[in-house]
Amino acid sequence: MAENLFWEDYLLIGIYFAIVLAVGLWSTFRPNRGNAKGYFLAGKTMHWVPIGASIYASNIGAPMFTGLAGTAAASGIAVTIYEWHAVFFLIMLGWLFLPVYIACGAFTMPEYVRKRFGGHRLRMYVSFLALVGYILFNISGEIYTGAIFLRQMLDWNLYLCVSAILIVTAVYTTVGGLASVIYTDTLQTVVLVVGATILFFMSIIDVGGYSAMEQKYMMAVSNQTLHNQSFFSCGMPRSDSFHIFRDPLSADIPWTGALLGLSTLGLYAWDQDQIIVQRTLSAKNMVHAKAGSLLGAALKLTGFLLFVIPGMIARIKYREEVACSSPEVCYEFCKNKAGCSNVAYPLLVLRMLPTGLRGLMLAALLAALMSSLTSILNSASSIMTMDIWRQFRKRASEHELMIVGRVTVLILIGLSILWLPILEQTQGGMFWFYVQAVRSYLIPPLCMLFILGIFWKRTTEQGVFWGLMISLVVGIVRMVLDFYYTAPYCGSNEPDNRPEIITKVEFLHFATLLALFATIVMVMISLFTEPRPREKLHRVTWWTRHDEEEPELTDDEQEDEMTRQEDVKPDHSKPGQMEVEVKNKQGFGTRLKKGCRNWVFGTVEKPDRQLTEEDRLVMRKKMTSLHKASFWKKVLNISAVVVGTVTVFLLGYFH
Repeated sequence: MAENLFWEDYLLIGIYFAIVLAVGLWSTFRPNRGNAKGYFLAGKTMHWVPIGASIYASNIGAPMFTGLAGTAAASGIAVTIYEWHAVFFLIMLGWLFLPVYIACGAFTMPEYVRKRFGGHRLRMYVSFLALVGYILFNISGEIYTGAIFLRQMLDWNLYLCVSAILIVTAVYTTVGGLASVIYTDTLQTVVLVVGATILFFMSIIDVGGYSAMEQKYMMAVSNQTLHNQSFFSCGMPRSDSFHIFRDPLSADIPWTGALLGLSTLGLYAWDQDQIIVQRTLSAKNMVHAKAGSLLGAALKLTGFLLFVIPGMIARIKYREEVACSSPEVCYEFCKNKAGCSNVAYPLLVLRMLPTGLRGLMLAALLAALMSSLTSILNSASSIMTMDIWRQFRKRASEHELMIVGRVTVLILIGLSILWLPILEQTQGGMFWFYVQAVRSYLIPPLCMLFILGIFWKRTTEQGVFWGLMISLVVGIVRMVLDFYYTAPYCGSNEPDNRPEIITKVEFLHFATLLALFATIVMVMISLFTEPRPREKLHRVTWWTRHDEEEPELTDDEQEDEMTRQEDVKPDHSKPGQMEVEVKNKQGFGTRLKKGCRNWVFGTVEKPDRQLTEEDRLVMRKKMTSLHKASFWKKVLNISAVVVGTVTVFLLGYFH
């Protein structure tokens, strides 16, 4: 049933979207937008504050509001581990992984794979798997969870909600590039944190404080659950609701899986995924890159207060709906027989906040959706353009590359919409578990590829490639079984006929086993194959990141490198005499038409200036420098220790 909004709410939402669109379009007029470095790395000029804010906003999307809060409503505080473990991995990004990525001058993660291992097949595989992952659990998830909000507010059809979400997002993402994404993310982070903070204080005060919330949550049961014993086990809060580390055999988030399986997912998501790494690669220098990742880590500590606690309070206040246990009752309320915990946060916003403030918070929720979606789309277009298209069209023009990037965005959105029906019946109605489960079946082998490639020089291309192929088969088999054998609805009389590989091996445990299996295969094959020569490993591993020598390249790799360096031409913002003469010969209509076309496609029409060898060396040195002033190095190290210590304390307190 749709909730009522008033004109003040719509006015605030409209003003917000107008500001976001203005900021996004403003960033499209920045210099350097007409080349690959400008479009995909924001010209490598970003400061640490927008980088940290963009890391936070890119992850805190609509799945966080619906998934994290919804899982907390159904299961308690254990889901907080997904937020707090990210703190350690973001620190590792700045201190362990980023120095290697920057030292070798990679634009994208598949490009790093090519630099480290050579050849094309690994780069292509990593690129395609990344795009598939964006469809399965990134873009489709953002669209689906955002549609939950709009459907709750307006009672619209799911696909009509999706269309409404995509219109504003697509405009400035496809036109503006990474700079547009980062600037709008910074704005949206402010709105998001302010709105979520207001709702947290209002809701915790309303239930009488944290201690009262603990007591009331354990009694937050629907009347149907109390009066129908067949649903009793389904609708009751878990006895371990206020513990983060839970039983390894019977818990929904076992502590063994949280420490081991979740680590492989976290390492990939925060240290190897293009979406996050791309933001730090856009930093103007190493200090800003590290500071940005550390700011993102500190902001992740807020998830417990901003999403987990409000989700649990929503169950207390709206127990008949959020805590429903009958498939029929749940479907009547939220159109999902598996449960309605996903609507916990939207209900809290729509029913608790006053007019006007409700509009601000809804703007924040949609801001979270848009910021994540834009980040995903920009990263996807980067991979498609730089790592896939360039393999077939090595001499593609800037005009062609910009068009390919935008078309990629449109195609991925279309495929993601086709995947939406699968998401409506997943993982007991808890969207968060669907996302993490799919990741567990596909991501662990990729994680081990990067770990071995960066920290073990003996790793070979054959070892990681065949390790990925064999592990992929194992992961897909488990994923197909998971989708084919669905769990019976809680309280129904249907027998659970799922194989034991599903019922006995929780998905985080499976991620641990898959990572171990992939590692063994990669190591064994690497030991029996010829290692990459030492001269090809300069600046591409942790142990060689400070090498002065550049890695020795094959003729094919040399051609790739020369082609990519043409994408980072220095900005010649002042038109030369030749350009002025050409423009003077063109009519106003022709110049206007070309100007509009160049703005939309992100291209520029300037006489091509060839780079000298000296130009290349200067740009290469700037892009791959790991220099940090000693004072800021100490400040960053101390800050990282403080943030990590606070996180350890919180995990120990809520264990």
